[in-house]
Amino acid sequence: MSLDKFKIAMQYAMPKHFISRVVGKLAAAKAGALTTTLIKLFIKQYKVDMNEALHEDPGYYKTFNEFFTRPLKEGVRPMAQGENVITHPVDGAISQLGDIVDGQLIQAKGHDYSLQALLGGSEDDTTPFLGGKFATIYLAPKDYHRIHMPIDGTLSKMIYVPGDLFSVNPLTARNVPNLFARNERVVAIFETEIGPLAMVLVGATIVASIETVWAGTVTPPAGSDVFSWNYPTQGENAITLKKGEEMGRFKLGSTVVLAWGADKADILDDQLPETVTRLNTAFATIKESEEL
Repeated sequence: MSLDKFKIAMQYAMPKHFISRVVGKLAAAKAGALTTTLIKLFIKQYKVDMNEALHEDPGYYKTFNEFFTRPLKEGVRPMAQGENVITHPVDGAISQLGDIVDGQLIQAKGHDYSLQALLGGSEDDTTPFLGGKFATIYLAPKDYHRIHMPIDGTLSKMIYVPGDLFSVNPLTARNVPNLFARNERVVAIFETEIGPLAMVLVGATIVASIETVWAGTVTPPAGSDVFSWNYPTQGENAITLKKGEEMGRFKLGSTVVLAWGADKADILDDQLPETVTRLNTAFATIKESEEL
């Protein structure tokens, strides 16, 4: 058995939820010098650029989670200019992107998966995105792990979808069918000037928590049923976030999938699989109204 096949076999065999929850408790623990030592080892192992962090000293962070979700210094991710620009929501790297064809998204070469399954199974939630565009962005351990808005939006729905917790990386994308639609995830759907925008926060092995700014921790605890929450899009209780504002965060890594409808915006030509992404840089352009 090759090393890659062994790694995939272990992914299926190991108790991923149990391991993830144990790691989550450790990451939330205030362990003093031990926490600082672990953070320093992590910084060295993954070559984390602490010069960008608001607090550069590893000793500042009381828990590993505080370090992992560290804020950036003001101005290190300047906003791309242009009202018609859709920006990158995270630091990371593009895994796949392109057209949503027959309700399918590309996971890796030779592997497609269902948009409807990704969004939790509702045909009504899926229909606005058919024929549109998608992008999958992977966050590496060294990356900034807060997720920001790529465009102004008002929250209309949040969906929690239970699932597995396979690791999310190029190896599993090539070898685990329906990876993003089988892992635990949180779907946020926003009303925007280009119509509905879906932002899917995908869990993974040792992803201890997925949070949103309006609901706090969504998972854990894990569940066995799909849950959804509808939000008013008008009035004083509407949750509206501006482009560049934080919308959520991962406590220990993973992936964000974006989707929008047909003929709304075009992904820039220089955005390709394996392209490194930086928060607030240009990703796509909104089509002029007469073209819509």
